[in-house]
Amino acid sequence: MSDDFPSTSQRVDPHDIHLIVLTGMSGGGKTVALRALEDLEFYCVDNLPSILLPQLVDAATSGDRRGRPRRIAVGVDVRNRGTDFAHMPTVLSELARAGVQVHLIFLDCRDEVLIKRYSETRRRHPLATRGVSLADAIAEERRLLRPLMAIAEKVIDSSELNVHQLRRLVATGYAQATEGLTLMFQSFAFKRGLPLDADFVFDARCLPNPHWHAHLRPLSGKDAPVRDFLDAEPLVGEYFADTARWLDAWLPRFEQDDRSYVTISIGCTGGRHRSVYLVEKLAAHYRDRREGVVTFHRELE
Repeated sequence: MSDDFPSTSQRVDPHDIHLIVLTGMSGGGKTVALRALEDLEFYCVDNLPSILLPQLVDAATSGDRRGRPRRIAVGVDVRNRGTDFAHMPTVLSELARAGVQVHLIFLDCRDEVLIKRYSETRRRHPLATRGVSLADAIAEERRLLRPLMAIAEKVIDSSELNVHQLRRLVATGYAQATEGLTLMFQSFAFKRGLPLDADFVFDARCLPNPHWHAHLRPLSGKDAPVRDFLDAEPLVGEYFADTARWLDAWLPRFEQDDRSYVTISIGCTGGRHRSVYLVEKLAAHYRDRREGVVTFHRELE
């Protein structure tokens, strides 16, 4: 099994139509992977029958070329009818012959980790019907998905990956389907340690803290009252402008160096207010200018 992705030198034309099919074990991280691709502006659909894939590609890519969503991601799992797995190889082959860049990703996970995840979240496995144990349901799911795993372009074992690591892995691997440098903006709490994968770290602890206002404390930097509070603080506006100006000056140097992915981490004390606000504002700022902007809030997810 491999979680390696094509190198930058093997990057395919971003103007091609890309279809990523995500499948794998329930609890293995398919929803997380879809969210990462959605951040990369893929048009995402979950649990679509394989017979409808050609119609989805036609519908999503019809019309004027400039306005066409040329990146599509579809989730497929055991909630689909059993015949879907038998039809999937033929459908993907036909799409590839029609010129679609097809990528099949299988998200795997060890059985003991899946059992632990289900016990922690108290979710019910889709095959765990009355009288069927969780272990038996996982074994049956492996049997049903074996044909798709055999033809997958990539198999990702998420057993040792946290949510952020999986999102970064998927986004980094398929940022090649976007043009230019992909940016990951992430918020974090200094009290819980620095993100190990950060390329740049900005410290927002010098800014006015909404935590000290009782009505704002339970909220996050995504909520309007917190945004309004920070928008009204001149120091916050100055910090944002200086950070954006610095990134505007230096990100092109990374693009010239053929980098495909850069992580900008912004921290505050608790990782809920100031850092989240700045990550969302910076992401919005850059989404107006470029493709491939991803956000992650470590302490909120």
